[in-house]
Amino acid sequence: MRSVVQRVSSARVEVNGTIVGSIDHGLVILVGIVPSDNEADVAASASKISGLRIFTDAGGKMNLSVADVGGKVLVVSQFTLAADVRKGRRPSFTGAADPAYAEPLIATFCATLKSEGLHVEHGVFGAHMEVSLVNDGPVTIIVDTADGSIV
Repeated sequence: MRSVVQRVSSARVEVNGTIVGSIDHGLVILVGIVPSDNEADVAASASKISGLRIFTDAGGKMNLSVADVGGKVLVVSQFTLAADVRKGRRPSFTGAADPAYAEPLIATFCATLKSEGLHVEHGVFGAHMEVSLVNDGPVTIIVDTADGSIV
């Protein structure tokens, strides 16, 4: 499970011109699922991301989590995170999980973040989405469970 986590001052996701998810201060999490991912990967990623201390404290140090600052989360499924670009110039997406397998894991990821007390918005799985965000910092972190441990 690969997640790109961005600290934002605002973000929204639109489908067909309609805003389906919107947050102010918090995190945008782009999530890609591969066939080897499972519920343990989802739980580990959600726990790691919800506790990431990437918000600044009164002293200006990155020392607070999204929950500590009362931030919200916007989750966007993104199969393109599983792209393989080693051959040629056209990415291969054969490494992405089948939608029937990936969609429930994305839903579980959102539910797990909610169970940790976070306000979670999300995009529409499989839809063409337009994501707008203001990256705060910028701060962008990659969380990957590819080898069975969080990197």
